[in-house]
Amino acid sequence: MQKTALIAGASGLVGSQLLPLLLASDRYSRVIAVGRRPLPLVHPKLEQRIFDLEQLEQHRLQLIADDVYCCLGTTLRQAGSREAFYKVDFLYVVKLAALTAGNFAAQFLLISAMGADASSRFYYNRVKGEMEDTVREAPFRAIHIFRPSLLLGQRLEKRLGEQIGSVLLRALRPLLVGPLRAYRAIGADTVARAMLHAAEDEGGGIRVHSSEAIAKAGSQ
Repeated sequence: MQKTALIAGASGLVGSQLLPLLLASDRYSRVIAVGRRPLPLVHPKLEQRIFDLEQLEQHRLQLIADDVYCCLGTTLRQAGSREAFYKVDFLYVVKLAALTAGNFAAQFLLISAMGADASSRFYYNRVKGEMEDTVREAPFRAIHIFRPSLLLGQRLEKRLGEQIGSVLLRALRPLLVGPLRAYRAIGADTVARAMLHAAEDEGGGIRVHSSEAIAKAGSQ
């Protein structure tokens, strides 16, 4: 029986790569995209749910799916404040997990970050770690946490720091071998393919995917 996928953050770097894969996959007969703005895409499988993520609770009956892909994420600079960053990277993600688990979704696949750690002294990593720890408590059959290194790809918005980091990591790539291999930048399309591959595995439990493991799975 074909399944229903739900994706939040389909206009983002990884989400925009993942959505076409979901639509093309024989696994899904329906793909629900949740977001504040309509996507410039029409497809017979695609159903768009347009509302502010502040209103997730009010729209919980529109969040019924088998596999939930959470591609939400921002940066402190883009968000403009710690409070705004926390809302996107913690509150919205945790709320989406709670509501879809309550709707009996089987799998929750989310993008976190390398270095996520609830005890980190770095605010970004600490919030990502706290988010992971909270989502782990949700009663899904399977939870997949993806921790990519710096993401490569074309964003709608320009992030100067990431652009500089991308150039540097591309230049240093031949030197990043052995234990340093984990720090190689990774393409958003590779992460997207790894997420779909993980969902198709149908295994259970909580699985954390390192950037190196993502690169391997996404190249298959």
